[in-house]
Amino acid sequence: MPKLILIRHGQSEWNEKNLFTGWVDVKLSAVGEKEAARAGQLLKEKKVYPDVLYTSKLTRAIQTANIALANADRLWIPVERSWRLNERHYGALQGKDKAETLEKYGEEKFTTWRRSFDIPPPEIEADSPYSQKGDERYSDVDPNVLPQTESLALVIDRMLPYWQDVIARDLLAGKTVLVTAHGNSLRGLVKHLEGISDADIAKLNIPTGIPLVFELDDNLKPTKPSYYLDPEAAAAGAAAVAAQGKKK
Repeated sequence: MPKLILIRHGQSEWNEKNLFTGWVDVKLSAVGEKEAARAGQLLKEKKVYPDVLYTSKLTRAIQTANIALANADRLWIPVERSWRLNERHYGALQGKDKAETLEKYGEEKFTTWRRSFDIPPPEIEADSPYSQKGDERYSDVDPNVLPQTESLALVIDRMLPYWQDVIARDLLAGKTVLVTAHGNSLRGLVKHLEGISDADIAKLNIPTGIPLVFELDDNLKPTKPSYYLDPEAAAAGAAAVAAQGKKK
């Protein structure tokens, strides 16, 4: 029976500072490193052993995966990385303080930019210090394909082909697949797997560093409700994600 494990990267340095991150490449904070270690310990304690790893091209997801797998004694498994698993591109919001953005633009616009399914923030300027123009990690991707801003709908549009054409191949071969990625790329995948509506997806918050497990059938449909390996910590973590932007 195919099994899928999702881990949102641990707290990053910019999560800690309450900044919009998106495609800006930042590292894990000390808290994030501990969260990643705990994720690996949970995999080992619960005997959930991944056979292959998929990550984004961003350091915080790669660090999380490496630390988790080291703690689960699975650092040797094959790895695939793709920009299609990257976080949502936050456009001109990248690098901005969430609380200051909320105060400046008001709750309605802030919530629309952060949680709307299909309304992206303004595009990032090419000369912004937080633009990915010229970033060599995307040198093999058509520049016309790379986003300058995204909504969750656009994240799903670029993520699902990778899910269907690449990740699904390993699941259908009976492998246990670990995907270590980001809040929005994982929300998009959960939306697809669970059939969550465009309206209801706004309520879904995925906590950092806690493995979420899907048991799937041969059509890659869940056979039972997904579950976190630490449900209590997941509930507290999801509440903390929901509160982002409100703290100073």
